[in-house]
Amino acid sequence: MTRRHSILCVGALVMVLLAAGIVSVSAILPTEDENVLIIATTTSLEDTGLLAELEMQYENITDIDVRVTAQGTGQALETASRGDADMVMVHSPPLEEQFIADGYGTNARCFAYNYFEIVGPADDPAGIEGMSPEEALATIYNEGQAGTEGVAFASRGDNSGTHNAEITLWEAAGYNYTEDVRDVGPWYLETGSGMGETLTFANEQNAYTLTDKGTFLAFQANLDLVPLVTEGDVLLNRYSAIAVNPDTVPGVNFEEANAFIEWLISDDTKEFIGNFGVEQYGEALFTPLYPPECSEAPFNCTCTSEGAATPANESAM
Repeated sequence: MTRRHSILCVGALVMVLLAAGIVSVSAILPTEDENVLIIATTTSLEDTGLLAELEMQYENITDIDVRVTAQGTGQALETASRGDADMVMVHSPPLEEQFIADGYGTNARCFAYNYFEIVGPADDPAGIEGMSPEEALATIYNEGQAGTEGVAFASRGDNSGTHNAEITLWEAAGYNYTEDVRDVGPWYLETGSGMGETLTFANEQNAYTLTDKGTFLAFQANLDLVPLVTEGDVLLNRYSAIAVNPDTVPGVNFEEANAFIEWLISDDTKEFIGNFGVEQYGEALFTPLYPPECSEAPFNCTCTSEGAATPANESAM
């Protein structure tokens, strides 16, 4: 569905909300204004405060009005595929690859990374501290099923990048997520919420959870949870920006999406990303990616402007 079709579909809803004085047109409808860039992004970039800083900086040096909708990665990609965003900033390589293979995404550029962590109560009732991620989840599962007091796990449960990383970890630990884990018992809790909200919930429930390091650092002052499992190649968390393909989704602001991505992967912006959080939290929340590191394992992505995509309808002009 294109952005124009989306406008038609929500027209009746808009009229009702306007009549009730609940919302303005600009708050609901996508726009085809060439000076507006709509970004669908993962909640971790929003919750850490990084995206707000990037948005402010970009608006200060351009005439572009950047509008952000923060969702789980899966939801962000769905939003973009409907034509309701011009680009995405996400962190789930398998979902990103499918998005591109289906023709919705182009000009994918990785720009930063951090790591996932398993955090939990300081008294660590399942005894997972220092284990490998796979061993830790298997232990939480066994202790949860055994009814060990104080053992609970809070999952995003929202098809986000973090949720998909969790599913991958369960599979690596030898469990089928759908058959063995989801709805397995009262110790396994799903929030259906963003990372910040899930951390807050896990803290209230005294539960373990999987989080990206950046969001945990940003929320740490208000949490009693502590990092317990922080090492393992499977915990790598890579962030990428992808423009929506105008050949598949007509009406998106492809030109400005590419311009933003070009700015995002510039050395000056990467330097800012690498310093973000150091003063407030004592360490960076994200590590910028540079060549040739980005093109090598375990990242295997492109982090420079070389080979930027051009839509077929534009290249033919």
